[in-house]
Amino acid sequence: MIKTREIARILKSRPTLEGAGVHLNRAFGYNEIPDFDPFLMLDDFRADRPRDYLAGFPWHPHRGIETVTYMLEGTVEHGDSMGHAGNVDAGCVQWMTAGSGIIHQEMPKPVNGRMGGFQLWVNLPRKYKVMDPRYQEIKADAIPSVTLPGGASARVICGTIAGVTGPVRDIMADPEYFDVSLEPGAQFSHPVKPGYRAAAYVIGGTGRFDEGHKDELANRTMALFGDEGDAVGVRAGGEGVRFLFFSGKPLREPIAWGGPIVMNTQEELQQAFDEYENDTFIKKIS
Repeated sequence: MIKTREIARILKSRPTLEGAGVHLNRAFGYNEIPDFDPFLMLDDFRADRPRDYLAGFPWHPHRGIETVTYMLEGTVEHGDSMGHAGNVDAGCVQWMTAGSGIIHQEMPKPVNGRMGGFQLWVNLPRKYKVMDPRYQEIKADAIPSVTLPGGASARVICGTIAGVTGPVRDIMADPEYFDVSLEPGAQFSHPVKPGYRAAAYVIGGTGRFDEGHKDELANRTMALFGDEGDAVGVRAGGEGVRFLFFSGKPLREPIAWGGPIVMNTQEELQQAFDEYENDTFIKKIS
């Protein structure tokens, strides 16, 4: 008999100021480590007013992590120390592995007056903290959609649903990342590997993410599932529900986190910032 995981923790995203003055909502972050291990942070930068986001995220470093940008509307213009430049447009994903170090900038821009998306940070295990940086840039039409019986559908960014596998591959934490939509009253069940962490972030409508929990969860609410059980189960409310689902293998390693850099020790963290100040941060790619 399949045992459905219960909710271990519910978090309401909190307003946060980042970059050069971007107003966003943080679903979880530094204050929640290590609860979401291997995930570090999820930022929701959906916004209606351009003044909330146009200042953007000017040049800054990353080391020891992966950043996953998923756009719903508008675009993010990006450039980096490796010579990459381009846009992450609506429906697209950029999965950036910072590894040994990248310096980049990300500047949100509206399209037809609209802009919004999410950035998920994924920790890298100790042995891959200083791997060569890389990008997986996925266009919207390369992300498969799957329709499930009973009024459920999903965009599959990473991982597999009903035999449909997403285009992002070879990620160290063995993650899954889906954008799931349920019609009113529809149900969704998805297996989670034993020992893996799983969570869901509501981005529209309402739904029940634990049949034993009396309340439905609404927009900008995060559900962290417990570790016991074989699957997660969701039932949509009267207006349907849309949510981001992600799961991954916990690293269970020490975390030394300073702004955009995440290492295992304070000494490694200090070294990274010293190298940034001394212009030796960027390593030659092997």
